[in-house]
Amino acid sequence: MKYKVYLEPEAITDIQKSINFYNSKRPKQGIKFSKSVNQHLNTLKSNPFFRVRYDNVKCLPIKKYPFLIHFTLDEKNKIVVVRSVFHTSLENPNLTQ
Repeated sequence: MKYKVYLEPEAITDIQKSINFYNSKRPKQGIKFSKSVNQHLNTLKSNPFFRVRYDNVKCLPIKKYPFLIHFTLDEKNKIVVVRSVFHTSLENPNLTQ
């Protein structure tokens, strides 16, 4: 059975900011990044069983990009909740406040 993938508003913002960043550096690079994210989100629909990184949060690395998809899993209701799409090379501003 396939899982439903729900993106938190923060995750959508993360993805859009990254698309804008890549587009500003090289034309159509944002589209490539977006396609890669979508492929990985589709992976979560059929296989969300990645290891827990912290608390209840699991992470899926995005191939060819320095990002991790952070998500939680509700196995009972078959829902994957994407919490953020985090750039692994940038400092997390939430940790420094």
